[in-house]
Amino acid sequence: MAHHAALSTLFEILDVSSRADLKTDLMQELERQKQALSGLRSNPAVSENALTEVLEQIEKASSGLFSMPGKIGQHLKDNEWLMNIKQRTAIPGGACEFDLPSYHYWLSQSPERRKRDLGFWLTPLSPIEDSIAIVLKILRESGRTLRYVAQHGCFQQILAGRTAQMLSVSLDESLPYVPEISANKYALNIRFVTAEIQQRPKVCENDIEFKLSFYNL
Repeated sequence: MAHHAALSTLFEILDVSSRADLKTDLMQELERQKQALSGLRSNPAVSENALTEVLEQIEKASSGLFSMPGKIGQHLKDNEWLMNIKQRTAIPGGACEFDLPSYHYWLSQSPERRKRDLGFWLTPLSPIEDSIAIVLKILRESGRTLRYVAQHGCFQQILAGRTAQMLSVSLDESLPYVPEISANKYALNIRFVTAEIQQRPKVCENDIEFKLSFYNL
């Protein structure tokens, strides 16, 4: 079952990474970050060693993207066996032994064999993974976290032109509430609702203390 889940995830990665502009966008963002970080070399508040390490990672990721041949994931699309599995698993009950006997034969092989095959299929995607990891690392380290209180479970912040590429909301794990977030260019709205499974969620009636972070590249 673990390797079945791994293949399902591989197909999801293929669908997401098939965007024609993904590679170009990543290369442009890495170059933008490289230029921005290079300007910090003379800043005494910035660690020279840490800065050099990040710049080397960016350069390595950029080189990996540049050297990727053809379209992202094309090696998977050219694999008829994998594409047949992808097509059948999209159908409820479509991956049964009767419909995909060769797939179940593969699932019966040793874990080492299956891990080797999965590694073979995933390795060509490594430059994408490395690039996204660096961009997300820089993005996540850009955040500033502040504490707020949602009165009766509701919170609103006027953005006044402030933008964010990502935000995170966190609260005490012992509280049985989850945040529902909506936003536009004018305001951010958060309401905390009960984490009910059997019943319809309700807006919390108590004051909720939480942490809010905004992130921008």
